[in-house]
Formats: sequence, C-alpha cells, structure tokens
Amino acid sequence: MSKLMLLGLCGSLRRASTNRLLLHEAARRFGDATFAEGDLRFPLYDGDLESEEGVPPSVQTLADQIARADAVVVSAPEYNKGISGVLKNALDWVSRTEGTPWADKPVAIMSSTAGRAGGERTQNMTRLCLVPFRPLLVPGPEVLVGATFNQWDEDGRLTNEINAKALDGLMANLRRAAEASISA
Repeated sequence: MSKLMLLGLCGSLRRASTNRLLLHEAARRFGDATFAEGDLRFPLYDGDLESEEGVPPSVQTLADQIARADAVVVSAPEYNKGISGVLKNALDWVSRTEGTPWADKPVAIMSSTAGRAGGERTQNMTRLCLVPFRPLLVPGPEVLVGATFNQWDEDGRLTNEINAKALDGLMANLRRAAEASISA
C-alpha cells in the first residue's frame, strides 16, 4: 500500500491559531502519511462573482486536494457559538466545483476553543454543513480541546492526557476508514 495522503483544513486563518496546532498534532498522530494543509483564504462566496469570473483557481485547488486525499481532518474553531465564516465559506465555494470531491471521503472533525466546552456547537454545525456532500464522517471519539491556551507545550504538542488519548483514537479511526476506503 502506498503512503496515505492526509489533507488538513483549519477553520481559522490566524497563524497562531490553536486549531492549527491541533491540526498539525493530528497529522503527527495519524502516523505515516503525506500531509498537506489546504488554503482557505478565498473571497466571500458571491454568485455574481462566480457568474462573471468562474470558480477561483484557489477554490479549485482545494477541491482537487480534497478529491486526491485519502482522508481529511478538519479543525473547526467555534466563533460566537458556531462555525467560523472561513470554514463555511470554503465549504460553500467547494460545493460549486465540478464533481463531488467529498463523496465517500473519510473525514474527521475536531475543535479547539478558548471556552471550556471545546467546540461542541461548531462540530455539530460542521457536520450538518458537510452531510449534503456525502463524506464518511468518522463519529469519534470527539476531540474537544477546551481552555486551549493551557493545553500545549513549547513545541506545539498537546499536553492534556485526556485530549491526547481522544485525538489518538480519532486519528486511528480516520486511518482505518482511509485504508478501508482504498481497499474497497
């Protein structure tokens, strides 16, 4: 079996986002794989823009990355009790591309938030937003990193044992789903 391709999507654009730390920690814990992080810096979805200029090349690049990936991991921040505009906008734009890049794609969702709940609402909303695209959503274990600024060491590694164990489980389940999808 060739090396798996894991694509990561971070719903925060901030370089120092703890969701980006979580994304890279997930990639390390996923194991041997080629990892790429998708770029979600797109213009706001606008049907007039699409009609006049077509789908932006950066959106098509992301759709192609999703289609080529063996698995996708999404790190979703919770903004004002919901999904980030960046992530929702990316999902809206990718839905306008040709083909069905998400169909049957193993996808894991996780979140890191400053609040103590760790992003339950954003995970639920992200799942609802992905369902129409028919991915294979990995149900868990849930990774909800709350009080996120206290959860990382100086090397960007997750220090909370409970969260680390949940992340290990989620990445093991995502890997199994990707391997099963390839061999099917």
